[in-house]
Amino acid sequence: MSKRSVTEVNAASEGHGEPRKTLRGESKQREHAADDEMGEFEDAWEDELESDEEVVDSEAQKGEDGMDVDDEVMPPIEESEEQPPEPNVFIPGVHHLEKDEILEPDDAVYIMRHNMSVNWPCLSFDILRDNLGDQRQRFPATAYIVAGTQADVAKNNEISVYKMSSLQKTQKENDSDDEEDDDDDALDEDPLLEHRSVPHLGGVNRIRAQPLPASSPLPPVSQPYYVASWAETGKVHIWDVRPLIEALDVPGYTIDKSRTHTPAFTINSHGRAEGFAMDWASSGEANPSALRLLTGDIHSKIYLTTTTPSGFNALSQPFTSHTSSVEDLQWSPVEPTVFASCSADQSVQIWDVRAKGRQSVAGIDHAHDSDVNVISWNRSTTYLLLSGGDEGGIKVWDLRNVKKRGATGPNPSPVAGFNWHRAPITSIEWHPTEDSIFAASGADDQVTLWDLAVEQDDEETGTMDATPEGGRDVPPQLLFVHQGQKDVKEIHWHPQIPGAVISTALDGFNVFKTISV
Repeated sequence: MSKRSVTEVNAASEGHGEPRKTLRGESKQREHAADDEMGEFEDAWEDELESDEEVVDSEAQKGEDGMDVDDEVMPPIEESEEQPPEPNVFIPGVHHLEKDEILEPDDAVYIMRHNMSVNWPCLSFDILRDNLGDQRQRFPATAYIVAGTQADVAKNNEISVYKMSSLQKTQKENDSDDEEDDDDDALDEDPLLEHRSVPHLGGVNRIRAQPLPASSPLPPVSQPYYVASWAETGKVHIWDVRPLIEALDVPGYTIDKSRTHTPAFTINSHGRAEGFAMDWASSGEANPSALRLLTGDIHSKIYLTTTTPSGFNALSQPFTSHTSSVEDLQWSPVEPTVFASCSADQSVQIWDVRAKGRQSVAGIDHAHDSDVNVISWNRSTTYLLLSGGDEGGIKVWDLRNVKKRGATGPNPSPVAGFNWHRAPITSIEWHPTEDSIFAASGADDQVTLWDLAVEQDDEETGTMDATPEGGRDVPPQLLFVHQGQKDVKEIHWHPQIPGAVISTALDGFNVFKTISV
């Protein structure tokens, strides 16, 4: 998988003098045109009284046919019925920007679109639950996230809780003029980004917040809200960020640094081997405080940490079926003892923590032709698993077809596959409630939205079924392409704002919602 070292991040950060592409959904490709210069026009129907001398001069200028002959002829002013040419839709991999061309966003396809810059790039982030309600549709929107930095030196890194507020609806050029001026959903205000941070030794490879039951409120400030950070030092730290959220919401709130600035627990099971794979699970509404945390490292080992009434307990025996770096982990949404993993050994493995020997119980040995970077387990249709590979491929697997360990026969085939991205897949995630929709990001600077339920309808699409210039078909399941960020690393759907997506990249965060989802 394409990962970034701190040195690489710093070198890229110093290159911000390069021309920066703006955001775009279905991007428009436009060439800069010179401004037209327009002179002053006379008013042909100017109501002014003519003097006698002007009348005489006018008579003298008449021709033989009695018509007025002007020394300067002004052509009649006619309104052109021709519409301005439609801007070109930029298709990645088919079209290429020429010199002096830029990508411009088509705000007609966005309901909301904002970009936010931060002090240091964040390789990973997670969305924090809030008390503002579920299924939120009104604007301005507010979102809370937790992120870990990739700073220039280890001691400058931080864990930050961000509050993104005043996320207004996107203003469109063709909005009706007769809309009410006092419409609160259409205020043209800048978004506000506030944060509270704690120091973190070493760059943060991945960060994840503990799961909270659906529709449950944020824990009171007296109770912990944990996040785990995978540090490049090989340690996994668990932090209580609940006071940081309180400080963002309550003016004058004083943070107890003894609670927030020191990890609640540190996992040392991996030694000095760093990693990227990590996932939380809870026992649900029956016992939401009973947490389980999986962590996987670059030396192919996976460790389990659980909670007890007295605190966290890191189990010493690793899970060891992989032969290369563990890239991602996902707990089963329905079976509390089952989880999935993917690896640079090109495989996807299924595990049960009750199995003896800490070996996988089933798997897909050759899931991709290269490293399997990311996976996502569908929480609605729980036998579907997504995987994204280093070759840029996305595959959908039916886990009912996966072979048990030791069984003979061919490897299962994916139920769907897409090769749209032209670089490694860096993040992938099912929609939290729509079981056919998912989002993906790639090292080709694309964030893509997909719907497996869409099928090609030749009668309705008409000419759309023709292969575009450049010879690349656009899959009908591809709903949306969002661009404009550099080196996109992670994406997440907001579970409380339907259709909203947040992404992180070298140049900051994007928050957007499209008309497609």
